[in-house]
Amino acid sequence: MRRRAGKRTTTRTNRKRGRYIKARPARDRLDDIAFDATLRAAAPHQIHRQDDDLAVSIRREEVQRKVRVRRTSNLILFVVDASWSMAASERMEATKGAILGLLMDAYQKRDHVGMVVFQRNRARVVLPPTNSVELARKALEEVPVGGKTPLSSGLYTAFEIVERERRRNPEVVPLVVLLTDGAGNVSMGSMPPQQEALQVARLYKEHHIPAVVVNTEHEAFDRGLAQQLADEMGAECLKLKDFSPDALTSLVHRYTR
Repeated sequence: MRRRAGKRTTTRTNRKRGRYIKARPARDRLDDIAFDATLRAAAPHQIHRQDDDLAVSIRREEVQRKVRVRRTSNLILFVVDASWSMAASERMEATKGAILGLLMDAYQKRDHVGMVVFQRNRARVVLPPTNSVELARKALEEVPVGGKTPLSSGLYTAFEIVERERRRNPEVVPLVVLLTDGAGNVSMGSMPPQQEALQVARLYKEHHIPAVVVNTEHEAFDRGLAQQLADEMGAECLKLKDFSPDALTSLVHRYTR
Protein backbone atom coordinates (compact mmCIF):
# COMPACT_ATOMS: atom_id res chain seq x y z
CA MET A 1 0.00 0.00 0.00
CA ARG A 2 1.37 3.41 -0.95
CA ARG A 3 0.55 6.60 0.88
CA ARG A 4 1.21 10.23 0.24
CA ALA A 5 3.20 12.28 2.69
CA GLY A 6 4.28 15.77 1.71
CA LYS A 7 6.10 15.73 -1.60
CA ARG A 8 7.43 12.19 -1.49
CA THR A 9 5.83 8.81 -1.97
CA THR A 10 5.86 6.46 0.99
CA THR A 11 5.09 2.77 0.81
CA ARG A 12 4.58 0.05 3.37
CA THR A 13 7.52 -2.32 3.43
CA ASN A 14 7.95 -5.87 4.69
CA ARG A 15 11.66 -5.33 5.23
CA LYS A 16 13.11 -4.48 8.64
CA ARG A 17 13.89 -1.00 7.42
CA GLY A 18 11.82 2.12 7.43
CA ARG A 19 9.91 4.12 9.98
CA TYR A 20 7.78 2.18 12.46
CA ILE A 21 4.32 3.78 12.30
CA LYS A 22 2.01 1.27 14.01
CA ALA A 23 1.54 -2.39 14.85
CA ARG A 24 -0.81 -5.18 13.88
CA PRO A 25 -1.28 -8.83 14.94
CA ALA A 26 1.77 -10.84 13.94
CA ARG A 27 -0.09 -14.10 13.33
CA ASP A 28 2.56 -16.37 11.74
CA ARG A 29 5.09 -13.60 11.02
CA LEU A 30 7.41 -13.26 14.00
CA ASP A 31 10.40 -11.56 12.39
CA ASP A 32 9.83 -7.90 13.35
CA ILE A 33 8.06 -7.86 16.71
CA ALA A 34 6.63 -4.62 18.09
CA PHE A 35 7.43 -5.21 21.77
CA ASP A 36 5.73 -2.04 22.99
CA ALA A 37 2.46 -2.90 21.25
CA THR A 38 2.71 -6.54 22.33
CA LEU A 39 3.06 -5.52 25.99
CA ARG A 40 0.10 -3.15 25.68
CA ALA A 41 -2.01 -5.93 24.17
CA ALA A 42 -1.10 -8.36 26.96
CA ALA A 43 -1.20 -5.94 29.91
CA PRO A 44 -4.97 -5.95 30.62
CA HIS A 45 -4.96 -9.74 30.98
CA GLN A 46 -2.11 -10.13 33.49
CA ILE A 47 -4.34 -10.00 36.56
CA HIS A 48 -6.17 -13.12 35.41
CA ARG A 49 -3.10 -15.18 34.53
CA GLN A 50 -1.41 -17.52 36.97
CA ASP A 51 2.00 -17.89 35.31
CA ASP A 52 3.86 -17.06 38.54
CA ASP A 53 7.28 -17.74 37.09
CA LEU A 54 6.85 -15.09 34.38
CA ALA A 55 7.05 -11.34 34.85
CA VAL A 56 4.65 -10.92 31.93
CA SER A 57 2.51 -13.65 30.40
CA ILE A 58 1.95 -13.19 26.66
CA ARG A 59 -0.30 -15.31 24.49
CA ARG A 60 0.49 -15.87 20.82
CA GLU A 61 -2.57 -13.96 19.63
CA GLU A 62 -1.32 -10.88 21.52
CA VAL A 63 2.01 -10.70 19.70
CA GLN A 64 2.16 -7.61 17.49
CA ARG A 65 4.31 -6.98 14.44
CA LYS A 66 5.69 -3.63 13.30
CA VAL A 67 4.21 -1.86 10.28
CA ARG A 68 6.89 0.22 8.59
CA VAL A 69 6.95 2.75 5.77
CA ARG A 70 9.85 3.85 3.61
CA ARG A 71 10.27 6.79 1.32
CA THR A 72 10.41 5.43 -2.21
CA SER A 73 11.74 6.60 -5.53
CA ASN A 74 9.61 7.36 -8.56
CA LEU A 75 10.50 6.24 -12.08
CA ILE A 76 8.93 8.27 -14.89
CA LEU A 77 9.64 6.63 -18.24
CA PHE A 78 8.76 8.40 -21.49
CA VAL A 79 8.11 6.24 -24.55
CA VAL A 80 8.01 8.38 -27.69
CA ASP A 81 7.05 7.64 -31.28
CA ALA A 82 9.94 9.14 -33.27
CA SER A 83 8.80 7.79 -36.64
CA TRP A 84 8.22 10.18 -39.49
CA SER A 85 4.99 12.14 -39.35
CA MET A 86 3.84 15.73 -39.36
CA ALA A 87 3.66 15.63 -35.56
CA ALA A 88 7.05 13.97 -34.95
CA SER A 89 8.99 17.17 -34.27
CA GLU A 90 6.17 18.54 -32.13
CA ARG A 91 6.11 15.32 -30.10
CA MET A 92 9.85 15.37 -29.58
CA GLU A 93 10.06 19.01 -28.54
CA ALA A 94 7.15 18.63 -26.14
CA THR A 95 8.78 15.56 -24.61
CA LYS A 96 12.23 17.12 -24.25
CA GLY A 97 10.81 20.16 -22.51
CA ALA A 98 8.71 18.00 -20.22
CA ILE A 99 11.63 15.75 -19.27
CA LEU A 100 13.97 18.62 -18.45
CA GLY A 101 11.25 20.40 -16.48
CA LEU A 102 10.52 17.25 -14.52
CA LEU A 103 14.19 16.61 -13.80
CA MET A 104 14.57 20.06 -12.29
CA ASP A 105 11.79 19.09 -9.89
CA ALA A 106 13.40 15.71 -9.18
CA TYR A 107 16.99 16.91 -8.85
CA GLN A 108 17.16 16.88 -5.06
CA LYS A 109 14.97 13.80 -4.66
CA ARG A 110 15.40 10.17 -5.58
CA ASP A 111 13.17 10.36 -8.64
CA HIS A 112 14.52 9.07 -11.94
CA VAL A 113 13.45 9.91 -15.47
CA GLY A 114 14.18 7.93 -18.65
CA MET A 115 13.23 7.95 -22.31
CA VAL A 116 12.68 5.30 -24.97
CA VAL A 117 12.13 6.24 -28.62
CA PHE A 118 10.86 3.91 -31.31
CA GLN A 119 11.41 4.40 -35.02
CA ARG A 120 12.54 2.48 -38.09
CA ASN A 121 12.75 -1.17 -36.99
CA ARG A 122 13.25 -1.04 -33.23
CA ALA A 123 13.11 0.90 -29.99
CA ARG A 124 16.15 2.57 -28.42
CA VAL A 125 16.83 3.69 -24.87
CA VAL A 126 18.13 7.21 -25.47
CA LEU A 127 18.04 8.16 -21.79
CA PRO A 128 18.50 5.41 -19.18
CA PRO A 129 16.75 6.26 -15.88
CA THR A 130 18.63 9.17 -14.29
CA ASN A 131 18.17 12.18 -12.04
CA SER A 132 21.00 14.11 -13.71
CA VAL A 133 19.82 17.19 -15.58
CA GLU A 134 23.11 17.45 -17.48
CA LEU A 135 23.06 13.82 -18.64
CA ALA A 136 19.49 14.25 -19.81
CA ARG A 137 20.23 17.47 -21.67
CA LYS A 138 23.14 15.87 -23.54
CA ALA A 139 21.18 12.72 -24.38
CA LEU A 140 18.21 14.70 -25.67
CA GLU A 141 20.13 17.15 -27.85
CA GLU A 142 20.11 14.95 -30.94
CA VAL A 143 17.22 12.52 -31.13
CA PRO A 144 16.53 11.79 -34.82
CA VAL A 145 13.03 11.36 -36.20
CA GLY A 146 11.86 9.43 -39.24
CA GLY A 147 11.17 5.93 -40.50
CA LYS A 148 8.56 3.32 -39.65
CA THR A 149 6.70 2.81 -36.37
CA PRO A 150 7.74 -0.24 -34.26
CA LEU A 151 5.14 0.48 -31.57
CA SER A 152 5.22 -2.95 -29.94
CA SER A 153 9.02 -2.76 -29.63
CA GLY A 154 8.73 0.57 -27.83
CA LEU A 155 6.10 -0.80 -25.47
CA TYR A 156 8.06 -3.95 -24.72
CA THR A 157 11.36 -2.13 -24.19
CA ALA A 158 9.70 0.17 -21.65
CA PHE A 159 8.03 -2.81 -19.97
CA GLU A 160 11.41 -4.52 -19.56
CA ILE A 161 12.96 -1.38 -18.05
CA VAL A 162 10.18 -1.06 -15.48
CA GLU A 163 10.35 -4.74 -14.52
CA ARG A 164 14.14 -4.55 -14.20
CA GLU A 165 13.86 -1.52 -11.93
CA ARG A 166 11.23 -3.31 -9.86
CA ARG A 167 13.56 -6.27 -9.37
CA ARG A 168 16.30 -3.92 -8.19
CA ASN A 169 13.95 -1.97 -5.95
CA PRO A 170 10.56 -3.62 -5.31
CA GLU A 171 9.24 -0.39 -3.82
CA VAL A 172 9.88 1.85 -6.84
CA VAL A 173 6.79 3.70 -8.09
CA PRO A 174 6.77 3.67 -11.92
CA LEU A 175 4.83 5.75 -14.41
CA VAL A 176 5.07 5.20 -18.18
CA VAL A 177 4.14 8.17 -20.38
CA LEU A 178 3.56 7.01 -23.97
CA LEU A 179 3.35 9.56 -26.80
CA THR A 180 1.85 7.96 -29.91
CA ASP A 181 -1.07 8.00 -32.30
CA GLY A 182 -1.50 4.31 -31.51
CA ALA A 183 -0.63 3.07 -35.00
CA GLY A 184 2.22 0.59 -35.40
CA ASN A 185 3.50 -0.83 -38.69
CA VAL A 186 6.50 -2.95 -37.64
CA SER A 187 6.28 -6.20 -35.67
CA MET A 188 8.83 -7.88 -33.43
CA GLY A 189 7.55 -11.31 -34.48
CA SER A 190 5.09 -12.86 -36.90
CA MET A 191 1.89 -11.19 -35.64
CA PRO A 192 0.33 -8.23 -37.48
CA PRO A 193 1.83 -5.01 -36.04
CA GLN A 194 -1.35 -3.61 -34.52
CA GLN A 195 -2.40 -6.91 -32.98
CA GLU A 196 1.06 -7.39 -31.51
CA ALA A 197 1.09 -3.89 -30.03
CA LEU A 198 -2.24 -4.51 -28.27
CA GLN A 199 -0.95 -7.81 -26.92
CA VAL A 200 2.14 -6.13 -25.45
CA ALA A 201 -0.04 -3.31 -24.09
CA ARG A 202 -1.97 -5.82 -21.98
CA LEU A 203 1.22 -6.61 -20.07
CA TYR A 204 0.96 -3.20 -18.40
CA LYS A 205 -2.47 -3.95 -16.99
CA GLU A 206 -1.50 -7.50 -16.02
CA HIS A 207 1.62 -6.31 -14.18
CA HIS A 208 -0.06 -3.24 -12.66
CA ILE A 209 2.22 -0.68 -14.32
CA PRO A 210 0.66 2.80 -14.19
CA ALA A 211 0.67 4.47 -17.59
CA VAL A 212 -0.64 7.48 -19.47
CA VAL A 213 -1.08 7.61 -23.24
CA VAL A 214 -0.72 11.01 -24.91
CA ASN A 215 -2.61 10.86 -28.20
CA THR A 216 -0.56 12.66 -30.86
CA GLU A 217 -3.07 12.14 -33.68
CA HIS A 218 -4.67 15.31 -35.03
CA GLU A 219 -8.25 15.47 -33.75
CA ALA A 220 -9.67 15.75 -37.28
CA PHE A 221 -8.03 12.45 -38.29
CA ASP A 222 -8.19 10.56 -35.01
CA ARG A 223 -9.00 6.88 -35.63
CA GLY A 224 -9.27 6.04 -31.95
CA LEU A 225 -6.14 3.86 -31.97
CA ALA A 226 -4.45 5.66 -29.08
CA GLN A 227 -7.57 5.28 -26.94
CA GLN A 228 -7.77 1.59 -27.83
CA LEU A 229 -4.15 1.16 -26.80
CA ALA A 230 -4.78 3.02 -23.54
CA ASP A 231 -7.76 0.77 -22.80
CA GLU A 232 -5.61 -2.34 -23.22
CA MET A 233 -2.93 -0.85 -20.95
CA GLY A 234 -5.44 0.23 -18.34
CA ALA A 235 -4.16 3.77 -18.90
CA GLU A 236 -5.54 7.28 -19.07
CA CYS A 237 -5.54 8.87 -22.55
CA LEU A 238 -4.72 12.57 -23.01
CA LYS A 239 -4.47 14.86 -26.03
CA LEU A 240 -1.15 16.30 -27.15
CA LYS A 241 -2.44 19.87 -26.79
CA ASP A 242 -2.90 19.20 -23.08
CA PHE A 243 0.68 17.97 -22.70
CA SER A 244 3.03 20.63 -21.29
CA PRO A 245 5.76 20.74 -18.60
CA ASP A 246 3.31 22.15 -16.04
CA ALA A 247 0.60 19.66 -16.96
CA LEU A 248 3.11 16.83 -16.84
CA THR A 249 4.34 17.80 -13.38
CA SER A 250 0.76 17.79 -12.10
CA LEU A 251 0.15 14.44 -13.80
CA VAL A 252 3.24 12.86 -12.26
CA HIS A 253 2.32 14.15 -8.81
CA ARG A 254 -1.14 12.67 -9.19
CA TYR A 255 0.14 9.21 -10.13
CA THR A 256 3.25 8.89 -7.98
CA ARG A 257 2.79 11.06 -4.87
